[in-house]
Amino acid sequence: MKKTSTRLADGRELVYYDLRDDTVRDAVDRRPLERTVTTSEVRRDPLLGDSVAVASHRQGRTYHPPADQCPLCPSDGERLSEIPDSAYDVVVFENRFPSLAGDSGRCEVVCFTSDHDASFADLSEEQARLVLDAWTDRTSELSHLPSVEQVFCFENRGAEIGVTLGHPHGQIYAYPFTTPRTALMLRSLAAHKDATGGGNLFDSVLEEELAGERVVLEGEHWAAFVPYAAHWPYEVHLYPKRRVPDLLGLDEAARTEFPKVYLELLRRFDRIFGEGEPPTPYIAAWHQAPFGQLEEFEGVTRDDFALHLEFFTIRRTSGKLKFLAGSESGMNVFINDVPPERAAERLREVASS
Repeated sequence: MKKTSTRLADGRELVYYDLRDDTVRDAVDRRPLERTVTTSEVRRDPLLGDSVAVASHRQGRTYHPPADQCPLCPSDGERLSEIPDSAYDVVVFENRFPSLAGDSGRCEVVCFTSDHDASFADLSEEQARLVLDAWTDRTSELSHLPSVEQVFCFENRGAEIGVTLGHPHGQIYAYPFTTPRTALMLRSLAAHKDATGGGNLFDSVLEEELAGERVVLEGEHWAAFVPYAAHWPYEVHLYPKRRVPDLLGLDEAARTEFPKVYLELLRRFDRIFGEGEPPTPYIAAWHQAPFGQLEEFEGVTRDDFALHLEFFTIRRTSGKLKFLAGSESGMNVFINDVPPERAAERLREVASS
């Protein structure tokens, strides 16, 4: 992997990640952009104890542009985009309309390929490995920023999810706090460790799932399963079999196997609802240990946390979506219409031949 860092016309950082070491990246952003001005602010809810990002400048962000005006495609002649060069393998840049900025963290966009009509599932294993390497590098870089406590790499796909740019891409949020979902995991981790005299909850969950009926696919270094208490109709958790706290902890064997396992998982999701269905909308979310202090989670260290990816779709059956209504949105109590055992069975049925 070759990494080349440059700056866009308004001062934002852009990084090319290339498969070839001899690739030259010297294209200049020719757009007449003024420096980005953001109004991001993090406010803490005194009742719930969580945080909300208020970012009014995002009202003006690009919204469903036609394909020939996509800001994530490479620049082409006088059609200038966020990427100055005429082609790329993987590119990462600071979001022009970030939810988090300055002392409130940082947001980046990850473009998986220059092919506007592709998806992550269309990538080769070599390309998918490059994306993994880019996620890992960005996690390392962002973790050293003084305002950052947790790094979250994720992909939203599909208009049903709320995606406003059709080009295959993901995002990275670098939060100035430990996110509420991670805090819940850390509290459960601490309670289990105390109750078992040092046992690890993630290890126990993985061991139990691998011995059960909800395994979707398994490699030498990775395992994917539908969790016992899945929140979503089709939800899969992907774990490295050797527990590590973050993407930086993966060894070469796990990195090498990841593309094959992950691409197979993505392709199965596109087949679960049958032929002729539009691409399955999904969210793919990497959970990594926070880089901040963990004193409030008594007895827990970063090494107790288990890196994993949570992958789910909001489609519950052909032509129907799972909406978060009163119980889910009002009280955070999910109601799942598809038994996790049946979801796992279906995801095994659609395995590649």
